[in-house]
Amino acid sequence: MMDKTEVFQAINQGEDSRNQFKRDFRNPESLAAEMVAFSNTQGGRIIIGVDDDGTITGLTRADIQRLNQMISNTASQSVIPPINPITESTTVDGKVIVVVELPRGLNKPYQDKNGTFWVKSGADKRKATSREEIQRLFQSSGMIHADSDYYGGFTVSDIDLPYFKAFFQKRYGEDWERQNLSLEQTIDNMNLGRSGNVNLTGALLFAQTPSVRLPIFIVKAVAFPGTTIASNSYLDSRDITGKVSDIFRQTMGFLTTNLRHIQNGQHVNSLGELEIPRIVLEELLVNAIVHRDYFVSAPIRVFVFSNRVEIVSPGHLPNDLTVTNIIAGNSNTRNPVLASFAYHILPYRGIGSGILRALANYRAIEFLDDHDGNQFTCVIERPQST
Repeated sequence: MMDKTEVFQAINQGEDSRNQFKRDFRNPESLAAEMVAFSNTQGGRIIIGVDDDGTITGLTRADIQRLNQMISNTASQSVIPPINPITESTTVDGKVIVVVELPRGLNKPYQDKNGTFWVKSGADKRKATSREEIQRLFQSSGMIHADSDYYGGFTVSDIDLPYFKAFFQKRYGEDWERQNLSLEQTIDNMNLGRSGNVNLTGALLFAQTPSVRLPIFIVKAVAFPGTTIASNSYLDSRDITGKVSDIFRQTMGFLTTNLRHIQNGQHVNSLGELEIPRIVLEELLVNAIVHRDYFVSAPIRVFVFSNRVEIVSPGHLPNDLTVTNIIAGNSNTRNPVLASFAYHILPYRGIGSGILRALANYRAIEFLDDHDGNQFTCVIERPQST
């Protein structure tokens, strides 16, 4: 729990996504909504006995007894699944307040007894109403994965059969026709679909034109002349579509076209080496394609500026992963089915080593995990030209 100094600092700093002030609670449903919102997001504290403006109003002994009973009953009966908050009374400026500590929930999504999912939105809370947002809550608990969901109405008739046959031969070392199985049964067996329908992984990897019905799961790539996106012109702009393999190949082509090549001691007639090692770009691009959040309706964005490259992936780091964790080699597979196939289609190893490999080859990389904006950005510094 917080000590008195931390409580005082939190009150002075005002409400935010981690600290909520309440003069009092009389309505268990209102308390349940606050508990659900914190549990579904990053956790936090409700400080009772403090006005919204930070004025400490304090509580009586009777208030504290009533609130402790309400908190216990609400957490066990009005929050589904139940939670276990920690409460503590403390004195600040001669007045008694109650601090309710609500850890980030491990069994998301949480809802109140009316079936409403609440999430934090800055210092406030709001209902989670969109299908995508509720799916992401289930996703964070590992209960569902976007890559196994069904989007766009793809069926086995949408499969690029020659491409699929070539993959099958490479992956399993024998011709698909020798299996004497229908395409529908093969897709089912490979966990790429069910009963003739094709899931997101199957569509992204093997559909003839996945972007026709999945127009948001593409890469938008732009090269700017300066250091900001707020430019009146661009050097190159492309919407990169196709299968995952096509998107990877074409995006790498965009990057190699819009980055400098340097001689670096090679023969004068050589093509030169990319100013940023190719393996670095490959690792970070594959990471974005395989680990992006496919419940977020947004494209991957690749920006080339005069001083840096940015790869912006929809979805912040999943679960409890942090930038410090991933730099240390930790990983958490958001799209397990897609990742299992990416190993055979992309330069992807799937053992949490991509970030480490990129940093081993090039140190000037910054990782930004934006929970509020729900995106993860790799910022790769470009060497200064001489």
